[in-house]
Amino acid sequence: MVFESHGTARKETAILRILGDSPEPLGARVIAHHLKEHGFELGERAVRYHLKLLDERGLTYLVSKRDGRILTDKGLAEIKSALVQDKVGFAISKIETLSFRTSFDCEKRQGLVPVNISLFPRAKFEAALKAMRPAFAGGLCTSDLVAVASEGKRLGEITVPEGKIGFATVCSIIYNGALLKAGVPMDSRFGGILQMRRHVAVRFVELIDYAGCSLDPSTIFIKARMTSVHTALDSGDGEILANFREIPLICRPVAEKTIADLGEAGFRGVVIMGGTSEPVCEMPVGLDKIGLVLFGGLNPVATAEEVGIAADNLAMSTVMDYQELVRFHEAVNDYRDLVRFWQVSK
Repeated sequence: MVFESHGTARKETAILRILGDSPEPLGARVIAHHLKEHGFELGERAVRYHLKLLDERGLTYLVSKRDGRILTDKGLAEIKSALVQDKVGFAISKIETLSFRTSFDCEKRQGLVPVNISLFPRAKFEAALKAMRPAFAGGLCTSDLVAVASEGKRLGEITVPEGKIGFATVCSIIYNGALLKAGVPMDSRFGGILQMRRHVAVRFVELIDYAGCSLDPSTIFIKARMTSVHTALDSGDGEILANFREIPLICRPVAEKTIADLGEAGFRGVVIMGGTSEPVCEMPVGLDKIGLVLFGGLNPVATAEEVGIAADNLAMSTVMDYQELVRFHEAVNDYRDLVRFWQVSK
């Protein structure tokens, strides 16, 4: 019996993950491009070789030479169980990758912005918009800049599948990326549930360490129905999605300017910027460090989940051009115009 080497297994697991993250079939060329983000330099020919092996094992299926491959049910099961040690820290890896890919220029108002993609059932999207409106109006998000796409259209690198409406929200990684470009290193420590009292952030009541997590914490908390964003908006008392970061004390002046510039560009997701080495929301802060608490970009989507409208969330999934994003109320109007067009054309 021939056993796979660990290196080969890791490459094939990465290919399976890439296919699993895509709502559409992928070919060898596209997979080879995405493999670079996982640290693998494989050409198209090498990718085809691995895909053939995965086909033989029943993990992937060739839809057509033009469209590419998708995962089989066996392939989906394999992703959940394969090489668990490689999954540890997967969330922090995604944060670092998207931080590097972020190229937004506050002064020029152009460049790439990191986003989360939520896929709503088309029939429930109007109700989801209604549920999400208070979160955007109340500012419990990274930004009210969003994008909407119908089935077959793309949001960044994600193609919206049949029967779905794609909804892009700005990810809090915009701060990691902007500060990185300004020369400020940011340590992304936790994603968590932040308790609000009288509209004031009090403490974290749940935490997931990015460095030891294989999934995005926000998607876990949303699916577990652990948020009460609607209550936080209505009464001021509730539990919302938030993230905890640290930056070096010496970088504070640059960080404050960068955060202010981002605010003028429509990104207002900083809840608290603490003092030197002082705890923030009951979270200890390192020596000569400053703690920052950021709103979770998926808080509006959590409000939809809270009223029973579920979405497939691809958190920290891709980047989009800033010029493709519009204010939430504009997106609502554009979507309703599109619905009227669909109705007239039937």
